[in-house]
Amino acid sequence: MRIVPITLPTPFYIGPVNVYLVAEDPPTLIDTGPKTKEAIEALRDGVRRAGFRVADIRRIVLTHAHEDHCGLARSLRDEAKDAEVLIHDWETGHRVGRLEHEEHRVLLERAGVPQQEIETMRKLYEHMRLYADSFDDHEYSSLEDEAELEFETGALRAIHTPGHTPGSCSFIREADRTVIAGDCVLKRITPNPILSPDPIDRSQRFRSLAEYLVSLARLRTFAPTLVHGGHGEPVHDYEELFNRYLRAIRERQAQVISLLPKTGATAWDVSRAMFPDTDDVHRFLAVSEAVAHLDLAHSERKIALEVSGVKEVYRQITAN
Repeated sequence: MRIVPITLPTPFYIGPVNVYLVAEDPPTLIDTGPKTKEAIEALRDGVRRAGFRVADIRRIVLTHAHEDHCGLARSLRDEAKDAEVLIHDWETGHRVGRLEHEEHRVLLERAGVPQQEIETMRKLYEHMRLYADSFDDHEYSSLEDEAELEFETGALRAIHTPGHTPGSCSFIREADRTVIAGDCVLKRITPNPILSPDPIDRSQRFRSLAEYLVSLARLRTFAPTLVHGGHGEPVHDYEELFNRYLRAIRERQAQVISLLPKTGATAWDVSRAMFPDTDDVHRFLAVSEAVAHLDLAHSERKIALEVSGVKEVYRQITAN
């Protein structure tokens, strides 16, 4: 099976994004890049170098629905004469903009984010939606866990790997244990667990970091030999990266717990203490990370949680 990495420019702080052309019958594109002139030109060039045209693509498969990964899906589908688009049902970013619904506001209020900051975050994400088109529900197919994407020379198995987003998926070629992991596995950075409503009960918060640890462990059971990530270089030693991720998560958790004063703090308070110089959209990413680590620490009974009005306040557990 010939898997062709194509690197595309993005206007985002993360830098270039990797998408993957499975150059087999049926030609399949995994992720698309953002909706920019520069990205579509780079994509067309990469597809052409692999011996294909965009019009040849028959399937567009999305690892998750962030703008740098799904932005071109609609226009590519149309250019490829109605190629099938597949994405996990737990994803929502391809349907509407992030932070658009009232349930997002509620989650941010619980995290202690001030109303003015919430409005600023929502306006920033409205701008980011310029880099991606939305899909109606009838315009894409559901990508199920363990689904087989069949090709002339073999298959890729979809593995639901929630964490970075609720519906994030990876794809494994079991013949040689090659994985395409989107933003689940990145060589040089730890993926940010994004604050999201729970896909089953949207009045609740998705426990992103606990789910992410399970996803990393599940990928580990396949003993990957090569992992293609959504950004940066491929990973050739998944075991080393797995253990590095665990250390980084535990170190960050310890830092988060140490930042809790005796009087308690919200996730917003913790995020400002961790990342005092962040601005713009990075404040949402910072509070997402704080919430994720506080949720995990609370689930492990390392900290206490109280509700004060609409806000969730975390406290260190003092010894009796």
